[in-house]
Amino acid sequence: MKQYGAEFFGTFWLVLGGCGSAVLAAAFPNLGIGLLGVSLAFGLTVLTMAFAIGHISGCHLNPAVSIGLWAGGRFPASQLLPYIVAQVLGAVVAGGILYLIASGKADFNVSAGFASNGYGAHSPGGYSLLAALITEVVMTMTFLVIILGSTDPRAPQGFAPIAIGLGLTLIHLISIPVTNTSVNPARSTAVALFVGDWAIAQLWLFWVAPIVGALLGAAVYRFIGSSEN
Repeated sequence: MKQYGAEFFGTFWLVLGGCGSAVLAAAFPNLGIGLLGVSLAFGLTVLTMAFAIGHISGCHLNPAVSIGLWAGGRFPASQLLPYIVAQVLGAVVAGGILYLIASGKADFNVSAGFASNGYGAHSPGGYSLLAALITEVVMTMTFLVIILGSTDPRAPQGFAPIAIGLGLTLIHLISIPVTNTSVNPARSTAVALFVGDWAIAQLWLFWVAPIVGALLGAAVYRFIGSSEN
């Protein structure tokens, strides 16, 4: 149960820190942190939690990561569903707290997006469904390669949280204009539930694409990371 509690709390922090920075601080008058700040915020949530709970649960914070680690032979299938449930619940609770905070501002409008992921008319840059699909698959694939590689026993020890956190930062720097960056079904679900409407209708992509990407990332690392010639 401690593992599941750690995943709940860690994913809670990821959504509160990452989506919170996007909703509350990205365009704050005159002092907005912008896309660079939001990208760093997401990376910092993973980096800080990796050091805080990595030794307890592995710090997945993401259903796609858990599935990718299972496919990569690093995680037992018996724990997949409890991990995913804990991650989604932690994310949704964080989304609820963020909603309570954000709605304290007079002109708050949840339909403006609330850091939701989207494509087409709901992509920050107006990118198509196909562009969004490719982006989410490739970004998640790369994220899994970074995770599997940096946590490999042959890699330099103690630096994995830094590599993973900076990897997630870079992913956001690339893909926020396309989809607002998911690579994490729990993160997408957490805010989509409060937006409803189009965010729920498009949520399927932000489950399917990250999971496909995670499976591809596991396959890539099984090939390039094998110790066999």
